[in-house]
Amino acid sequence: MQNGNRLAAVDLGSNSFRLEIGRVDHGEFRRTEYLKETVRQGGGLDEDRNLTPAAMQAGWECLARFGERLAGFKPGEVKAVATQTLREARNRDVFLERANAVLGFPIDVISGREEARLIYQGVAHMLPQTDERRLVVDIGGRSTELILGTGLTPTVMESYRVGSIAWSKRYFGDGQFSKKSFEMAEIAAKAVLDEALDAYPPDRWDAAYGSAGTVGAIGDVLVAAGWPAGIVSQDGLDWLLDRLIAAQSADRLRMPGMREDRKAIIGGGVSVMRAVFSLLGITEMQHAAGGLRHGLICDLLGTANTYGDLRAKSVQRLASKFNVDTAHGERVGTVATHLLQQVLGGPLDEQHPEHGRTYRKLNWAARLHEIGSHISHSDYHKHGAYILDNADAAGFSLSEMHRLSLLVLGHRGKLRKLEASLQHDDLVLQLMCLRLAVILCHARRAPDLQGMVLARGDDHSFRLRCRNGWAAAFPQSAHLLQEEVQLWQKTPWSLALVGV
Repeated sequence: MQNGNRLAAVDLGSNSFRLEIGRVDHGEFRRTEYLKETVRQGGGLDEDRNLTPAAMQAGWECLARFGERLAGFKPGEVKAVATQTLREARNRDVFLERANAVLGFPIDVISGREEARLIYQGVAHMLPQTDERRLVVDIGGRSTELILGTGLTPTVMESYRVGSIAWSKRYFGDGQFSKKSFEMAEIAAKAVLDEALDAYPPDRWDAAYGSAGTVGAIGDVLVAAGWPAGIVSQDGLDWLLDRLIAAQSADRLRMPGMREDRKAIIGGGVSVMRAVFSLLGITEMQHAAGGLRHGLICDLLGTANTYGDLRAKSVQRLASKFNVDTAHGERVGTVATHLLQQVLGGPLDEQHPEHGRTYRKLNWAARLHEIGSHISHSDYHKHGAYILDNADAAGFSLSEMHRLSLLVLGHRGKLRKLEASLQHDDLVLQLMCLRLAVILCHARRAPDLQGMVLARGDDHSFRLRCRNGWAAAFPQSAHLLQEEVQLWQKTPWSLALVGV
């Protein structure tokens, strides 16, 4: 990133949508504008876990305003993510199709652990760099993230489905506050968070930090009442609980520092916060300035990971965990990306960054194409696709993992299973290169590619040209390629062989 470059991060949270805009100043991000709107989309999920029309409309209108502010930004200058509400929403694709259009940039739905990584990243970069062992807690609208880390490195990350909106809707839906309702809400939150006891005991961290809106809202009320600024203590939580019970309802709540938009969800937020304090033995929590959107900015700046590409490391970890034949994965990846570069006919990164992204995703899919082989030999592609669709991989959005799963599912066998996805030209290109590479590497050794060229026609067609004598020298490969031609004939695309 050069000096003066603009950057922007968009965070579609369950309670608020946020937009952070700034410029690069000698390698550091300097904020120039911050927009926040209380959309409360997390309260717009119906009983079937679909976003209501009103919730979608509110989100679209907010993103349209953000999109107007982002006009003129380049693709590499903006990163937008959505969290728990859209992780849960069954109709998220309906929302995202229009949301991407009105914002003007793609919105990635990220996994809970990826959200936790970004939160820690944002918090850590705004704290002094010491050897302090940190516990970071982010209580959002529908999820709570807990992270342990030292310096800039998170070591334990988890996301739990408990949050201020969800708990307020479930235990304080009528807006009434009572000692009994708070007891029930806190017990239920502890039941969800109970497994955190083993991973986040007090002897594994030196200081606790709270990120996001819940800790800020509680802290504002406590400061207005004379408690120390920047800290939420157990005594302060006890005091606040007594005041909420005394008020009896959100409508009757009159407290300095309490914003109107927080009254409806303060009951759930306090309940979850008290559960976290009780379970993890926290006596006081410092309010952290950083958060998810700051973690996104770190990704854009390239300061997120000093040990290489985070996603490449995630691919390596997945390959290791599932005992993938890494040598063969690399072999297939080398051939697949070689064919891809022939079709694209240009540099993969410098002048065409979109080509670089296509290249990397194809290479990752090739390295993981046999990830399901330890489950089943005959259907390993199906098991591999399932693994990737359900894996938490640091650095990847859910849509990126789904793209990898589609490539793994489609790298062998009939193409009918991917019929709905074959309308996307970039996926078809990756799939063609991957399937051909798997065929050419079928003997599990590097193939002879001399004189072999893959090209794409003007219509939905590909042509693979081989040198004279290649088919006679490699009859099994030639036979598999002929079968591949027949498989593509049953799709809107075609593959032609020349010299085979």
